[in-house]
Amino acid sequence: MEKIHKVLLLGSGALKIGEAGEFDYSGSQALKAMKEEGITTVLINPNIATVQTSDGFADKIYFLPVTPYFVERVIEKERPEGILLSFGGQTALNCGVELFESGILEKYNVKVLGTPVQAIKDTEDRELFVKKLDEIDVKTIKSEAVETTEQALAAAERLGYPVIVRAAYALGGLGSGFCDNADELVALTEKAFSFSPQVLVEKSLKGWKEVEYEVVRDCYDNCITVCNMENFDPLGIHTGESIVVAPSQTLSNDDYHYLRELAIKIIRHIGIVGECNVQYAYDPDSMDYRVIEVNARLSRSSALASKATGYPLAFVAAKLGLGYGLFELKNSVTKDTSAFFEPALDYIVCKIPRWDLGKFHGVRREIGSSMKSVGEVMAIGRTFEEVIQKGLRMIGQGMHGFVGNRDLKIDVMADNGSMKSSRRVLTSTKAISLPRVAIISISR
Repeated sequence: MEKIHKVLLLGSGALKIGEAGEFDYSGSQALKAMKEEGITTVLINPNIATVQTSDGFADKIYFLPVTPYFVERVIEKERPEGILLSFGGQTALNCGVELFESGILEKYNVKVLGTPVQAIKDTEDRELFVKKLDEIDVKTIKSEAVETTEQALAAAERLGYPVIVRAAYALGGLGSGFCDNADELVALTEKAFSFSPQVLVEKSLKGWKEVEYEVVRDCYDNCITVCNMENFDPLGIHTGESIVVAPSQTLSNDDYHYLRELAIKIIRHIGIVGECNVQYAYDPDSMDYRVIEVNARLSRSSALASKATGYPLAFVAAKLGLGYGLFELKNSVTKDTSAFFEPALDYIVCKIPRWDLGKFHGVRREIGSSMKSVGEVMAIGRTFEEVIQKGLRMIGQGMHGFVGNRDLKIDVMADNGSMKSSRRVLTSTKAISLPRVAIISISR
């Protein structure tokens, strides 16, 4: 294992919805792992409201934007031997890919630690991603990568409406959404192209379950799945907008192991080193699936999985990036079990997002494939009923939980979108007693 003395870590950039705060955990853990190895750490992150920029975490902190221009200036000055790209969310990942492609990393002889840049590109570029998974006969959503609005319209005609539009290299579902006709598609793709040079038009699988697996792989090809999670909402609602339960509650044993084996097969083929997240669309009526995406980095779900299981994903991923094997590491939380060990939970964890949409004028309460939530809470208990009740009480929206609330004023509306409101769960118990055709909303 080659000895590295100085490492540059890219943080997650400026604080905004869908970004920054969620990746503070992973960056802080990576810095701790480097310090334990006696490695000098240099951090670039302009966000002063994070733990990782606190005194004592990194040896040197640069409060600069995470862009190729500023990162190159720091590399030129500090001369690190290695760089960590996967601990600062999408911003750090995109910046790292640009640094690699422009030859800056090669110019200063900086080694990318952990997942190779080619594997990052294979997961971020939607066209490359589909081709890569086709090589091992893993099913992805039928889609076409486009670079103009005209190409998007032609792709939608071939695929058939409704379609979902996704921007490549984007975080928090930025620029994504569902389109039922050409007018909606034109409006959405024009917006998506302002965020990304490539947009994916794919067939909608609205209503399928959304399931995620957190997978860890070392350079010796050892793999484990640390945690799996299931979204309360069906496909079409961003993971950051959905209530998420870990471990999954409605998958059978066959379903669970089928998707677990697929996740390991995918990660080995792509060549991830460290931690990643595999997202599936899963048909509730059969064992049919589609891989939605693979995040070749620590994600929002990784922080949840770490806290839910007690497995320090970011810490372990940082050590694996240095060349360790899973069998060589101890779980730094338990101090006893090996890192080459899948946690078994006898409890359930529930994550519930929080919105502050009331602070903004004219904002739509409807949630979808693009993030609007500003934070989240995590509840732990023995049953789903217990954790959903605890979580809704903690979220601070004036409710006592799923049940036991004051009487809500219910309006029967014709607007189908209101059940996708950020307050939908608070009216669900009332909805059961209403006619099935009725749609409800809260009037507070």
